[in-house]
Amino acid sequence: MGLEKLKQLAELQQIVRREQAHGRRVVFTNGCFDLLHAGHIHYLREAAAQGDILIIALNSDDSVRRLKGAARPIQPEEERAEILCALAMVDYVTIFAEDTPQAVIRTLLPDVLVKGGDWTPDNIVGRQEVEAAGGRVLSLPFTPGYSTTGLIDKIRSAFGRR
Repeated sequence: MGLEKLKQLAELQQIVRREQAHGRRVVFTNGCFDLLHAGHIHYLREAAAQGDILIIALNSDDSVRRLKGAARPIQPEEERAEILCALAMVDYVTIFAEDTPQAVIRTLLPDVLVKGGDWTPDNIVGRQEVEAAGGRVLSLPFTPGYSTTGLIDKIRSAFGRR
């Protein structure tokens, strides 16, 4: 229940092509979204405002462990996906196992590729594919004061653990 927006890549590719054929602009972003906080909400709202359909590619548990270390993710991918699917601004979610969303982006070819402010446009994975297909790439500014790692550290220190 609550995972109707969660799609396999092949099905999502068909949805994207159909939506684009109807003139709708598809926006894509990706991430771990381990502990959802207000900074994520601000970012996803801004990403959604860039088009008509917002797709999130969610790092799998194994991918998060490789990127963030053995203690992550805090929440399993099914729960992270369910939380993202519950957000009104999110249209579709897909889970990917690789370290980068390169293959997902190459498959979907969204109209707009969005990442957070810690990524300069020339360092955004998938940029070349999206721009070659006529799309655009944006680096959205972070809302200061929000960080999943900072939140985890705050929780750990509240319980006297580091």
